Amino acid sequence: MLPLDKWPATERGRITGVLTDIDDTLTTEGAVTADVLEALVALRAAGLHVVPITGRPVGWSEPFAAAWPVDAIVAENGAVALARDPDGGPLRKLYVQDEATRRTNHARMQQVAQRIVREVPRATVSRDSGGRETDIAIDHSEFVHLPQACIDEVVALMRAEGMNATVSSIHVNGWYGEHNKLSGARWILRTLLGRELDAEIDRWVYVGDSTNDVLMFQHFPHSVGVANIRRFEHQLAFKPRYVTPSERGAGFAEVARAILSAR
Repeated sequence: MLPLDKWPATERGRITGVLTDIDDTLTTEGAVTADVLEALVALRAAGLHVVPITGRPVGWSEPFAAAWPVDAIVAENGAVALARDPDGGPLRKLYVQDEATRRTNHARMQQVAQRIVREVPRATVSRDSGGRETDIAIDHSEFVHLPQACIDEVVALMRAEGMNATVSSIHVNGWYGEHNKLSGARWILRTLLGRELDAEIDRWVYVGDSTNDVLMFQHFPHSVGVANIRRFEHQLAFKPRYVTPSERGAGFAEVARAILSAR
């Protein structure tokens, strides 16, 4: 991981869009600080697209999608998005899976969650679970602390049940389906903008902070970890190309300034 100031200005100047995680990337101690809001406003004013992609539930994401100057928020690791039409209007909720599939998967996932809570010591479902429609989440660092061995056991149980499983900075997320953060990014850009991410991936940057961002770090030539990524550095199969001097929201603001200073 190179320091952010090693990102060439010629490359930064070509960036047209920012994809970013939310928890511990945009947020600091669970809150979006003034410098992050200013960064989002400045990116929008400069004509850049901004799309947060998160493991958080769609219900939790809705007020932020309504208030932040972003094109959309893709929630639940690529399964559902909240977006507003370019000419305004209310938020629309978009899904990757059809309603029947979501209903079937939801029932299966609740059974897996109950098994995890029974079998893994101190495991609890996340407090935001009421807003989840297409996945389940087990809290490991938001309101409770699970040791690494228990986190690994949760992941193993999810996968044994045929689920995808990833670990964010706060939750273990599990779901049924082929979607993930990368497919969610491709889907929302095609749906909202009529653009193919892979054809212009060198014009986008991804910003993240944990192991559930590894797929994005692998695929994006321009990827940045905010400084708290170092907590997970030994677990990353693929690391971000660059790392910010500062952690969390302050690090995201540094990425925004780096992009805007090169335009």
